Order: sequence, then C-alpha cells, then structure tokens
Amino acid sequence: MKTKVNPKVNWPVTILLILGLITVIFPLYMTIVIAFKQPSEMTNSISGILSLPKSWSLSNFAEAMRVTDFWHSLFNSILITVLTVVISIVVHSLIGYAIGRNKGHSKFYNFVYLYIVSGMFVPFAILMMPLVKQTAHLGLANWVGVIILYVVFYMPMNVLLYSGYLVNIPMALEEAAYVDGATTWQTYWKIIFPIMKPMHATVAVLTALGTWNDVMTPLVIMSGSGMTTLPLAQMTFQTQFGTNFNLAFASYLLALLPILIFYLICQKQILNGVVNGAVK
Repeated sequence: MKTKVNPKVNWPVTILLILGLITVIFPLYMTIVIAFKQPSEMTNSISGILSLPKSWSLSNFAEAMRVTDFWHSLFNSILITVLTVVISIVVHSLIGYAIGRNKGHSKFYNFVYLYIVSGMFVPFAILMMPLVKQTAHLGLANWVGVIILYVVFYMPMNVLLYSGYLVNIPMALEEAAYVDGATTWQTYWKIIFPIMKPMHATVAVLTALGTWNDVMTPLVIMSGSGMTTLPLAQMTFQTQFGTNFNLAFASYLLALLPILIFYLICQKQILNGVVNGAVK
C-alpha cells in the first residue's frame, strides 16, 4: 500500500512569490483602471482610486492617440525595432559563432571576445557626446544612425549569449556536414542557425525591449529630424499633460501593448534560450 507524502510548503519562498506577484499585478491593475476612467471619477480616497470605472470607454485612448501622433510614432518605433532585431540576429549570431568555435584554441579570437564583451561595462553617458558629433558629421543623425548604434550597443550582450549557447551544439554535426561536402557557410546557415532558434528568440526579445523602451539614443541622435518614437512621444506628452492621469495612463498602455504581445508570443523560446544559453 502506497503512502501519500504531503510535501511541505516553503512559506518564506511562497510569501516572497506572493509579494512579487502583487508588486507586478497591482501597478498594472491601477494603470488599466485609471486609463478607462474619466477625470470626473478620480477622487482622493483609496476606494475611489481602486474602484472600477463606471463605464468602460475608449475615449482616453482615442485622445491619447491624437495628442501623441500615435500611428506615426508607432511606425517609427516598429521600423527601428524590427530592423535592429533582424540585423542583430544575423550579425551577432555570425560573430558569436566565429568566436565560440575558435576562442578555445586561438588567442586572437579570445582577445576579440574579451574586447567585445567589455563593451557591456561602458556607460552610454560617456559615449553620448562623441556619438552625437560623429553621427552628425557622417550624415547619420536619423533613424539609420540610431539602428547602427543599437546594433553596436547590443553586440556585447548578444555575442556573449550566442557564444555560450554554442557549447550545447556538438561539433559532430558540423563535422558530418563537412564530410558530406558542405562549406562552412552552408553548414552555418542550414544547420547551426536553425538550431539556435531559442537563442534567436531570446536575443530578439532582449534587443527589442531595450530598443523599444529607449529614449536617450533617439533623443540625442534624431533631435531636429522630425521623427519621433513612442518613448519620445511619451516624454513630450508627459511634460504637457502630466497632470491628466487618465490620458497619461491610456498613452502608457498603448505604448506597452505591442512589445507585450511580442513577448507573449516568444516567451517559450525565451525561456529555452536563457536556460540552454547559460555560459558554462
């Protein structure tokens, strides 16, 4: 006769998880509720703030879209984010593959690896003014220059992830391809690149999140070009309508939705990539 084993509940960990869940859900709840409320429904009492809207109206969202020129800013953000992610995956995976397969027996590749990864520790504030002058001198004070800078900025982290993920891919696959007459280029694109799909998803989301939410780079590079991204529009909106919380929270939700949908679609691949791509 089998005896049932009642697992003990780890209360400290459970309490910490509950507190962590509350810190995520409560601000999101407040954002959604306030975004749908009308200014007349806002009160100073806690019960009034936490209460649901009397009527679920999209008027705040429509006004926020008009004030922030939402569709124009959204198009610019999507353009910059998508191109940055695609270029980063292609370029950084190639660099990570070259370094990951050679740094163990080559001092040159080991130096290149350390040199690239060291870029993670350089603050953007130190590079900001030189980059502004250089991009302006080269005629890249526009969205093209912003994309190039993003690809460079995220190279250290992405190369670190890709080179670490390659440890999980056996060399036997490549050796078998070479025996069958495949070149290094064919082996990479037809065998290695598809196998790294979980890491591609991880790199895509991490790069997309950083690019989508960044304000400083578009601000210092594209100022005066007439182009705005959603974070830039949010910053301008906040200075003009900072006291209209209903409109502000509706605008924040509009900026959050696209990247949230992208994350939900790719979350399974992200978890696989982070777990398997740990540097060993």
